[in-house]
Amino acid sequence: MADLITRPNMPDPDRFYADLIKAYEALDEDATSSFSARLILLLTNHIGDPDVISQAVEEAARTHLVEE
Repeated sequence: MADLITRPNMPDPDRFYADLIKAYEALDEDATSSFSARLILLLTNHIGDPDVISQAVEEAARTHLVEE
């Protein structure tokens, strides 16, 4: 079983962030939700490992609960 990578793992995170912000700029609330869902599904399909995907869901939920 592969493990979710939670340490920094991108060669240029600033570029990714800029691209992501640009993609959201002109979207209204409904389009933002739709875009986010589509992006999540595309990345999930790319990962392809259900164990890693489950770990990501658990980590995101745990992080969200800590921030509340």
